[in-house]
Amino acid sequence: MGCGRVGATLAQSLEDRGHTVAMIDQAAEAFRRLGPDFEGKKVTGLGFDRDTLRQAGIEDAFAFAAVSDGDNSNILAARVVRETYSVDNVVARIYDPHRAEIYQRLGIPTVATVRWTSDQVLRRMLPMGATDEFRDASGKISLCQIDVHPGWLGRSIRLIDDVTGARAAYLTRYGEGVFATPETVLQENDTLHMVIPVDDVPTVERILTRPPAGAQP
Repeated sequence: MGCGRVGATLAQSLEDRGHTVAMIDQAAEAFRRLGPDFEGKKVTGLGFDRDTLRQAGIEDAFAFAAVSDGDNSNILAARVVRETYSVDNVVARIYDPHRAEIYQRLGIPTVATVRWTSDQVLRRMLPMGATDEFRDASGKISLCQIDVHPGWLGRSIRLIDDVTGARAAYLTRYGEGVFATPETVLQENDTLHMVIPVDDVPTVERILTRPPAGAQP
């Protein structure tokens, strides 16, 4: 929902990855940002209106991103999609960081606009494993953002470090950096950043994108 710069970029990124996309905007002229190669649906209407959502195919949706320029519209649409249509992968664009924290506590992932990129929205919709954020001068050590399987929630950083052989550097929690100690427990909506030898990144990614050994499926 929202065919501005971020929404149009996100739609194109999803199509490039082979996904079927529907775009909702209340202004039909906004769809011009999608370009002539866009193959998805273009639905004119309000993104929190149930008829509009059904026309866009919300009942079959895997994920939903509310990226219009209005906080209230985005959070209302996100809640309708989550609560009425049971779509689990929902993310809302929120300009007000104080509101963002409240909505994250309601279980709706948000990104404050000061840190906003289409890549951040995409990661919340479609977890992608490990992403390089920084490498040392030798190229041997990488600071990575890691997408983790929900089975790791409630587990300690000490366990994650021991199992992966890497080191958790910090967490992003409700838009703020949190230093990771061995006793820190991973919570829902946390973003994990780890320092990993470059050669070990695929192994750490494979471990953390699957449930921990002995966890319930």
